[in-house]
Amino acid sequence: MRSIITISREFGSGGREIGKTLADDLGIAFYDKELLELAAKESGICEELFVKHDETYTNSFLYSLVMGSYPVTPDGRLNPELPLDHRIFLAQFDTIRKLAQKGPCVIVGRCADYVLKADDRVLNFFITGNMAQKKRRILERYDIEKNKAEDFIRKTDKRRANYYNYYSDMKWGEAKNYDLCINSSKTGIKGAVELMKSYIEIKENRRDEE
Repeated sequence: MRSIITISREFGSGGREIGKTLADDLGIAFYDKELLELAAKESGICEELFVKHDETYTNSFLYSLVMGSYPVTPDGRLNPELPLDHRIFLAQFDTIRKLAQKGPCVIVGRCADYVLKADDRVLNFFITGNMAQKKRRILERYDIEKNKAEDFIRKTDKRRANYYNYYSDMKWGEAKNYDLCINSSKTGIKGAVELMKSYIEIKENRRDEE
């Protein structure tokens, strides 16, 4: 097993559970919220702030960079006066790269596929699902009124898409950006994991032949 696995997911699709099961089956490390704790320790920024800004963005960052308000320092680093949310974003990027350098792992969300796109070990998966099944899953896990579940899902996915589309040069959920897109409502959690494992084996065998 040599691959780095990234998982992008729709809210309620079971992406975290799929990723954790896959990592356990393969005997490799798993990072989702765990990534925030690591990034907080390495950056010295309070972990609660990472949670607050998790997969969110503000429109000011791109404007500031374009207008030159936050130029790079002489040694090539972004100006330390960057707003907090952007320093958090950059700290996560740095942590993702360091985790990939350690070896095979599964990383959920946070633009990991974009961060690692130059690494030929990386395999990118997108997990989607049907609304009925997604609603059922989040109602089991969150204290949400049934009539508000669908709106909660759509708003969460919109936030994730905005974050991804903003910080990367790709579009969240667009099939061509991933090795494999899986509808967990059709495969189930175990079926999705088995499908991913089969794909990983195929790709790694092809690498050995090249």
